[in-house]
Amino acid sequence: MKLISRVERGIIKHKSISYGTTNLGITLEIYLPEKHEPKMLLMAGIHGDEPDTTVLLSEALRSTPIDELHNAVILCANPDGMSRGTRANARGVDLNRNFSTDNWTSNPVYHRNHVGEPQDIALSTGHKPESEPETRGLLRIIDQINPREIIAFHSALDCVEDPNNSKLGQWLSKNSGLKLIDDVGYPTPGSFGTWAKEKKLPLITFEFPEEPLTHMKTRFVNILNKLLQNEHLSEISD
Repeated sequence: MKLISRVERGIIKHKSISYGTTNLGITLEIYLPEKHEPKMLLMAGIHGDEPDTTVLLSEALRSTPIDELHNAVILCANPDGMSRGTRANARGVDLNRNFSTDNWTSNPVYHRNHVGEPQDIALSTGHKPESEPETRGLLRIIDQINPREIIAFHSALDCVEDPNNSKLGQWLSKNSGLKLIDDVGYPTPGSFGTWAKEKKLPLITFEFPEEPLTHMKTRFVNILNKLLQNEHLSEISD
């Protein structure tokens, strides 16, 4: 696996393209390989209160040489929420409940800010499925690049959720030390994962643990580097 020298990792040298804009007019960006057809999409930051997902994926991208990037990368699917520190987007919609699925509901979704607190903070799921420009843009770019599989990064449930128990899910679990599960254990109406399952598009949810970011950089960035460069494929086939 090839890496950019440490002195050059302060900026992203890969070129991005726009796949839409947010409610606040911020550009939605995706990084595509310049010399390879992407078979996988790696996506972080659909929840704005999970900035660690964006930071870790960014570090892996910044250390990957331009010629060695094989897969597509979305560093932040919810930049409005990330800039405001909110789980939802600028209109208070939880984007991970805004997808058109058989079980989508207009009922609010509830979350909590801290472990041990009641789950009583209400967020909207949108006035209808795909009501948000972030959701519509993501679906358009997925249709355009047609990935064979997707990894969505979240925190901090400390697990790898893979409904298909695939070789990739097993590899991620083995190399990260995170437990492999086939279901998160509670309903997720209108979620990205539910949408992908209905579309028969393999999607793995990689849930980082609740650890200091400096520890997670040491623990996980090398795994992300391998995913970006398809280095994991030879290990899966062994």
